[in-house]
Amino acid sequence: MRSPFANRNYAHRGFYLPDQSIPENSLDAFKRAVEFDYGVELDVQFTRDRQLIVFHDDTLKRACGVDARVDEYTFEELQALRLFDTEHRIPLFSEVLKALDGRVPAIVELKSRPDYKPLCEAVLSMLSEYEGAFCVESFDPRIVRYFRLSAPHIIRGQLTQPYSSRSRSKSPAAAFAMSRLLTSFYTRPHFIAFGVRGRRNLSWFLSKAMGALMVCWTVKSEAEMDKLKLRYDAVIFEHFTPDSRYY
Repeated sequence: MRSPFANRNYAHRGFYLPDQSIPENSLDAFKRAVEFDYGVELDVQFTRDRQLIVFHDDTLKRACGVDARVDEYTFEELQALRLFDTEHRIPLFSEVLKALDGRVPAIVELKSRPDYKPLCEAVLSMLSEYEGAFCVESFDPRIVRYFRLSAPHIIRGQLTQPYSSRSRSKSPAAAFAMSRLLTSFYTRPHFIAFGVRGRRNLSWFLSKAMGALMVCWTVKSEAEMDKLKLRYDAVIFEHFTPDSRYY
């Protein structure tokens, strides 16, 4: 299970430039990651017409300057927008997979939504035709559990971060359970992806002892990388140029 995912560095939302002249989650950011032999982390969600796109935020405000939810727009409507005032557009998930062409491993994050099953089904269908190395992850334990039950052969991961960071979007009980990984009995993840600012609590040590791969996100400096790669099996990074692999 560890190969080909362990001991690699993953470009967060593709190997984009800090000034967004090559924007995050753009086709050029993923092509650039392939050129540097980095694995990639990317975000998948639905448009209004149920097209799978690669885009991080729930809304278009930060990336496209439009104060609306992404899922209020069809894919055709989204093509009229530009990412961070560049010529780049929001890509389809299928376009990103074609750009990667199986040359580097991909960590595919599914964004949470109330009707999560159609999203899971669409992603699973597309990945079933893809010949490259990939794994899936989500903050939403229902999504992780879906892959446990429907596609147990696919490596799945649980994203987590401190309780205080999740409490604005989740009930206090749900945020506490997710931050302490109390849902792991329900999801049985193969790896845990921890926020870089989170403390290594009892859940961290128990997960590692039980054989889960440990992934860290998002590292932003070489000095931070040198420290954290001793604790983690894989690192998601941005805004600098590390080696593609470590041992």
